[in-house]
Amino acid sequence: MRFDTTQLAGLPTPSYVYDKTLLAETLAAIKSQTRDNADYHVHYAIKANDNPDILATIAREGFGADCVSGGEIRAALDAGFAASDIAFAGVGKADWEIRLALDAGIGMFNVESREELEVISHLAAEAQTEARVSLRINPDVEASTHAHITTGRAENKFGIAYEEMIPTIRLASQLPNITCVGLHFHIGSQLLDMSDFEALCHRINELQELMDEQGISLGNINVGGGLGVDYTEPDGHPIADFAAYFATFRDHLLLRPGQQLHFELGRAIVAQMGSLLTRVLYVKHTSAKDFVILDAGMTELIRPALYGALHKIENISAAERNDAVPSHSYDVVGPICESSDVFARDYALPRTERGDLFLLRSAGAYGQTMASTYNHRPLPQVFML
Repeated sequence: MRFDTTQLAGLPTPSYVYDKTLLAETLAAIKSQTRDNADYHVHYAIKANDNPDILATIAREGFGADCVSGGEIRAALDAGFAASDIAFAGVGKADWEIRLALDAGIGMFNVESREELEVISHLAAEAQTEARVSLRINPDVEASTHAHITTGRAENKFGIAYEEMIPTIRLASQLPNITCVGLHFHIGSQLLDMSDFEALCHRINELQELMDEQGISLGNINVGGGLGVDYTEPDGHPIADFAAYFATFRDHLLLRPGQQLHFELGRAIVAQMGSLLTRVLYVKHTSAKDFVILDAGMTELIRPALYGALHKIENISAAERNDAVPSHSYDVVGPICESSDVFARDYALPRTERGDLFLLRSAGAYGQTMASTYNHRPLPQVFML
């Protein structure tokens, strides 16, 4: 943690606090791993965190944007991302969103189905423009992650079955106002085992060989994102392992001459820069266990309630009291009227008191952007430090 605890003590809770310096260092780390590959293009996945200051910073550094809604396309354009560097993904694009993307002249649509391809063709013809599309192929690759955030298996709702790839490419070539420019893949999120990405590379190599046999050549391969971060020890690993990630694709993916490789990283860019600042409302003692009740809950950070995610929890007030030894076991919970409003069970913390300040670490991705006003609660405030 690189925040000044005195500075944090003056902030309202619950609120998100973001480390601008760490964001800059993370972007620099990505650029250092890709600067020697002019055909590598990194798009930031806006769904991870759509804070305008964060978006503007990433745009200024020359990254593209990966959007999954019309609202995200507007946010990307407002933040300064070039329309030509925007990829529009999403399994259910509404007509108005497609029209918005066409009017903006985005770089490509990541198309999820034959049905969507036909709709985009129709709307592009209405607008008298051309739609550049990449076909999202479901590679049926098993990913080592939570079932709720895997996306590349046959039973997932995403993408076109890889057995249907060639017929769908043929269809795209026949539809008016459609230019098929590439293939898109994404197998899941919070992946730390590089063998998952190796498996994706091998499947793409197989599909490219199949295209070669059919005389098909496409200029872009988009491998999505999915690189994970260390939620257990964020200070030990504040920057994701970009060296291993990009090396995996360099070593295992066989690009054709002139092909451009696209990445869509989100969590790996912003997760570690953000923490949720919250205050202890009560320490509740029962015969069964002790509870720390915070003023932040699943309305501010839903990941633990949604799919059992665990964030490192720090009592920074106890550290200020020179009492940093985890000596008590608590269930750390929020104030929301739901039994699932739990951040951690039987979590070891120093002795905790009412009014103590806590940080829930690695909350820069899928924290603020998924916050809600359930129980008629205000959205958390945000501070860039």
